[in-house]
Amino acid sequence: MALDKDLIGKRIPTHTVDIERGQLRFFAKAIGETDPVYADVEAAKAAGHRDLLVPPTYLFCADSRRTDGFDMVKFADIDIRHVLHAEQSFTYHRPIHAGDSLTFEAVVEDIVSKKGGALEFLVLLVTVFRDGELVAEVRKSLAIRDPKAGK
Repeated sequence: MALDKDLIGKRIPTHTVDIERGQLRFFAKAIGETDPVYADVEAAKAAGHRDLLVPPTYLFCADSRRTDGFDMVKFADIDIRHVLHAEQSFTYHRPIHAGDSLTFEAVVEDIVSKKGGALEFLVLLVTVFRDGELVAEVRKSLAIRDPKAGK
C-alpha cells in the first residue's frame, strides 16, 4: 500500500509534555549516561543549569508521550504491523530542563519510496517549543514495508 503523497505538508495533532525529574533520571540510567547533570539537581545547578538537563535523545521519548500514541499511524492510515522506526536526528537551540513544559508540533516533511515501492519512508519534522520559543527540532523517519511487494 503506497502512502498518499498528499500527506506531505500535513500536520499531525500538537501535544504538550511536562518534563519530569524522575523520568529524566530513569532515562539517563537506561541509556548508561553517567554525567550527573542528567540525574543530580545539585550537580546540574553547579554546572550552570536551573534543573536537571534533558539527555540528548530524550525528546524522542517525550514526543512519544502523546494522548494517543498511535495518532501518526491513524493519521497516515498505516498498518502498525509493518512499521519500524528508521532514523532520528536532533538539533537543539536552547537547553531543556526538568520542569519545562514543551509543545511538539509535527509535519510530514517527505515520503520516499525505495525498492520499487516495497519500502516507504515517512519523514517527519517535529519542532519543539517552550513558552512559544523554539528549543529543538527532531527529524525522524518511519519505515513502512508493503507486505504485498515481492509476492
